[in-house]
Amino acid sequence: MAESKTPEKLSAKPPVFHHQNSHSPNTSLQLPSPIITRRTRTASTSARAMENPMVTGVVKSFSRTKGHGFITPQAGGEDVFCHVSDIEGEYVPMPGDEVKYRLCAIPPKYEKHQAVHVQISNLTPEVHHKWEEPIFASLSPSK
Repeated sequence: MAESKTPEKLSAKPPVFHHQNSHSPNTSLQLPSPIITRRTRTASTSARAMENPMVTGVVKSFSRTKGHGFITPQAGGEDVFCHVSDIEGEYVPMPGDEVKYRLCAIPPKYEKHQAVHVQISNLTPEVHHKWEEPIFASLSPSK
């Protein structure tokens, strides 16, 4: 019996995201639309993502205030979008961190992918912040 290929399965190349904001240093990146978060992802899409192998990459950029970033796959190819809800662990990712993740197809056409179940496997030497720490230390209440 022939195995049918579903569009949700992992493709050979993740898509490139083109960013339209000329003020951003990441001029070749674009956010997927709509942005699929862990909370809004369907159970079937999450299950299909879990069937995909863990892959490795390096954090290219991550903005805690914007709630997303991009990962450069170690195997090469185009950068992959990552939403803040898909980061696992206690530290906020920083550029240069090595990560492990799975690719998840983004509806409705399932042509684009985003990183899910992202785990930092090797931290850069810089000081990393924990999620529970305030974003801007100068805005936290002083005693």
